[in-house]
Amino acid sequence: MAMSDPVADFLTRIRNASKAEKRFVDAPWSKMKQSIAGILKDQGFVEDFLVKKDDNHRGTIRVFLKYRQNRTPVIQQMKRISRPGLRRYVKHDDIPSFYGGLGLSIVSTSKGVLAGIEAKKQKVGGELLCMVW
Repeated sequence: MAMSDPVADFLTRIRNASKAEKRFVDAPWSKMKQSIAGILKDQGFVEDFLVKKDDNHRGTIRVFLKYRQNRTPVIQQMKRISRPGLRRYVKHDDIPSFYGGLGLSIVSTSKGVLAGIEAKKQKVGGELLCMVW
């Protein structure tokens, strides 16, 4: 059966694995998921990620989760904003920043998938994919 929202599935896998204190989580690979994992790594929410491609269209992405000293997960919550049934688009002025800049919004723009901060700097809006804190 085909998945209707692969990005939401990816975020749910990461959220559930971090709550269960797993070391890593595997998910089916896509360019979008790889871009999201790259942003999470750059912003310090995950340690690293690996991509194992079977061919050009299939593969697996493994995300290594990050924890603090007392084994509490760095990722407290991940929320999917734009979904297939209701897309959410924002201008660069309207990209949300929350928790005093500690939260992260991820935006799919014409220049690729960017962190909200970077999209604001480049003055480009797009589809608000998710928010992480």
